[in-house]
Amino acid sequence: MTLRHFTIFIAVCENLNMTKAAATLHMTQPSVSQAIHELEEHYQLRLFERLGHRLFLTRSGHCLLDYANQILSLNRQAESAMKALQERYTLRIGASVTVGESVLIDLLFLAAKLQPQQKILSEVHNTAELEAMLLKDNLDLALVEGDIRSEYIKAIPFMHDELIFIASPDNPLTHYKKVQPADLSGQAFFVRESGSGTRKLFEDVMANHHLAYEVIGTYNNAETLKKAVMAGLGISVISRRAVQQELAAGKLASFTVDTLTFQRTFRIVYHRNKYLSPEMTGIIQLCHELDNK
Repeated sequence: MTLRHFTIFIAVCENLNMTKAAATLHMTQPSVSQAIHELEEHYQLRLFERLGHRLFLTRSGHCLLDYANQILSLNRQAESAMKALQERYTLRIGASVTVGESVLIDLLFLAAKLQPQQKILSEVHNTAELEAMLLKDNLDLALVEGDIRSEYIKAIPFMHDELIFIASPDNPLTHYKKVQPADLSGQAFFVRESGSGTRKLFEDVMANHHLAYEVIGTYNNAETLKKAVMAGLGISVISRRAVQQELAAGKLASFTVDTLTFQRTFRIVYHRNKYLSPEMTGIIQLCHELDNK
């Protein structure tokens, strides 16, 4: 099997249509069909179910897709490594929203100071989106606060974090000597979007304590969420790191709820089959240094 076979296989997986895959690869449809046939003959497995005019990836196909992505990824890395003998390649780093707002810029600043020749392309998405990008080799590393589901992703803890309840300073809850879980009843919550690590931790803790809550807003960034809370429209749970300035300025107030804690760990994640280049290793080391600052 050649790189050409795997390139064609991935294109068919992405389009689930031989004709469309052929168009994206600038090939003829019979050539694409022949390559898939050769793959199935070689592995003695059916990679696609053909139902009418539609294709469906089989369990064997899903398995091969993971390997095909990594085979082509290693080929691209080899190409990049050879080019890096003349010039450094661009390192692609992703960060989840909370990490992006509280850690990413400090990391990029430190990297620029210590490794000025290293080019870095950074992106901010929620944890679920970053996981998908790592699996497709659209990122080299990601910094996340949420749970990773894929067994192909390796995670390294590098920083502890805590979520806290925030409200407008005028909210009565911020003046209670002791807030009980029952006091949250009837409170309107602003939350992060589905796929966010912050949202997942909040939902898990509330469910474990059998606490009902009302969601009146769902936002994909912390700034909009903070503004809604500052306006007195509701309360929220957010990383302490993300609201340090607002708390210090008195624009927001925090409160604790008896028996409720939201502890988590920021992690560096990458595909387990990814070759850890010196540049990637350097960024991982810088992440650990940030936690000690």
